[in-house]
Amino acid sequence: MDKNYRLEFQIGTFVYKVQKIYYPILAAVAVPVNLATIVILSRGKCGLSKCVTRYLVAMSASDLVVVIVDLILRHIPIIYWAQLLFVESIPVCNIHAILLYAVTDCSVWFTVTFTFDRFVAICCPKLKTKYCTERMAAVVLGTVTMLSGLKNIFWYFMLSDRYWLMNMPWFCDLSFNARESRVWGTIEFLHFILTPCVPFVLILLLNALTVRHILMASRARRRLRGPSSGESPRDPEMESRTKSIILLLVISGNFILLWSIFMVYSIWSRMWYLGYESVILPDFVQEIGFMLQLLSCCTNTCIYVVTQTKFREQLKNMVKCPFTLIVKFIKG
Repeated sequence: MDKNYRLEFQIGTFVYKVQKIYYPILAAVAVPVNLATIVILSRGKCGLSKCVTRYLVAMSASDLVVVIVDLILRHIPIIYWAQLLFVESIPVCNIHAILLYAVTDCSVWFTVTFTFDRFVAICCPKLKTKYCTERMAAVVLGTVTMLSGLKNIFWYFMLSDRYWLMNMPWFCDLSFNARESRVWGTIEFLHFILTPCVPFVLILLLNALTVRHILMASRARRRLRGPSSGESPRDPEMESRTKSIILLLVISGNFILLWSIFMVYSIWSRMWYLGYESVILPDFVQEIGFMLQLLSCCTNTCIYVVTQTKFREQLKNMVKCPFTLIVKFIKG
């Protein structure tokens, strides 16, 4: 038992040291990367439909806000608590919690709505013309944002306005004995079920149905466009669908992979405090879950660079722009 505790302590210490380097670097990368992504996608020159563009811009914007309110304003002060002790005297922690969890919900559910939009576009041609529009995307995203805010108001009453500067598992002090409260425990448990458990299931289900539809359609089109038909074997429509599904699967798979540890620990932690004690998960598991979850806030840009040629070109032009202006200024 002592050996296990000593090993957990050593791993936890190592994770803490890594976080002191990892979090500032991640913040320095994630903020400009998401800003660049928002600007590039908003220009509408990446060859994507206006509907898809709106979803991707919303996802990048929510990721940017998560980086600010979660990584910069929560985790970095916790890691550098000795240098940032003054944060404890700022009485806004419960308001901070509402914003943090609301924008995290937005980030997760925007991924779900994008997945559903692509499912409709590929599998439901009759519904596509009505649902897959820029206006409908704006309505869906606005509704998700409003519901996310309303859903997380309970944090204001559960948590106090005082910062803890630690994750145990909350980063705010409790307004009352909510740790063992069955009522508040149930509410918090449902919170973690809705985000990210339900999104996990929905994304896996929608992706499975979408892939199944594409495979069936691909086989049918290959039979119709066989050598006897006299048509070129190249099928632009199926190529377009293939690119769409690759983008969809990579974004969805990235979300599921990087959120898995956080989801498991969050549900286990709340069940533990409610008395359902089973396997004890070390605290460093939670910290690794946070690290991977926050990493997901800047990986979508890398996905666009890898999968979208026009996005790659726009990003190169943006990077070259300052140097081009400097050269022109020197020559001028």
